[in-house]
Amino acid sequence: MTGENVIVLVLFKIHLMKNYLLGAFLCAFVLISCKEEVKKEDNSAFAKAETETSKENLLNYKHSLAQWSLHKPFLEGDLDPKDFPQIAKDLGFTGVEYVTQLYPEFQDKSNYQEKVMNWAREMKKQSDAAGMDNVLIMVDRDGELADPDAAKRAEAIEIHKYWMDAAKLMGAHSVRANLFGELDPAKWHEYSVASLSALGTYGKEVGVNIIIENHGGWSSDGQKLTAVMNEVNMETVGVLPDFGNFCIKREGGERWGAPCVEEYDTYAGIKEMMPYAKGVSAKSYNFDENGNETKLDYQRLMQIVADSGFEGYVGTEYEGPLEDPKEGIALTKALVQKSIDNLK
Repeated sequence: MTGENVIVLVLFKIHLMKNYLLGAFLCAFVLISCKEEVKKEDNSAFAKAETETSKENLLNYKHSLAQWSLHKPFLEGDLDPKDFPQIAKDLGFTGVEYVTQLYPEFQDKSNYQEKVMNWAREMKKQSDAAGMDNVLIMVDRDGELADPDAAKRAEAIEIHKYWMDAAKLMGAHSVRANLFGELDPAKWHEYSVASLSALGTYGKEVGVNIIIENHGGWSSDGQKLTAVMNEVNMETVGVLPDFGNFCIKREGGERWGAPCVEEYDTYAGIKEMMPYAKGVSAKSYNFDENGNETKLDYQRLMQIVADSGFEGYVGTEYEGPLEDPKEGIALTKALVQKSIDNLK
């Protein structure tokens, strides 16, 4: 082979090698690009699934009606409180939250346990007929769980056990109590922890929660209430965050009615309470022309609720001046749903 032929052969082999390397590079580039596309599609699919899951979780919020929304027609005799489950159904709700002070039979405390259980059987019958869920019972005027008198606290504990038995019979998950009584914050904490620990222990036996609403006094101080929850530390003891009840002190030491002189921050309070929440009370008062509450940022409040991971019933509780409270109930329910639909 001549030198000229050798040179040609070498150049030919170099040409082949270049083509081979170029082909290999192109294949590798295509494979990497394909993998990137697959990865992008996977990420897109994951994001889509995550969004769909998030939207699906929103469906786990349901609407219950707090009986207090209709307290005026019930107390004035225009409506029968025992018709409440059917009334709530007719207004578009699937769950009911009872308020014991709206039933006149409980003003007389004689044979009280029997009265409570008879009422529970009757309301179970009414709620079953209407196809409604019994969500919780709000107990008022049945003793003070933070009373400075130990004997009175013990009596209040026993009476609240009657209501926990009633809740069990009715299929309600919780009894809402109050923590009125002692004014000194340290003693209030001590008495509250003792009473709730006793009721939480009973709750384990009957499968019912005892929950505290921010409802005036020290219970409307988010830090003080959650400090009680932290010390009790029981699954059957929790809270019912109310969007509107953060007045700690009123003029003249009044419990209700007088102007508020010390108020806790609503949004901080709801955020602090939500980790212990067994329910949510969506309080409302007045609405603007767009259907928004004039004092409360519902979107912000419902975002706090959602960010806590809470699921279940959100209770509509209208407490405004409209002549027909059913109108206020409808506006509140619509605002709750709009806020849910716009969650991030």
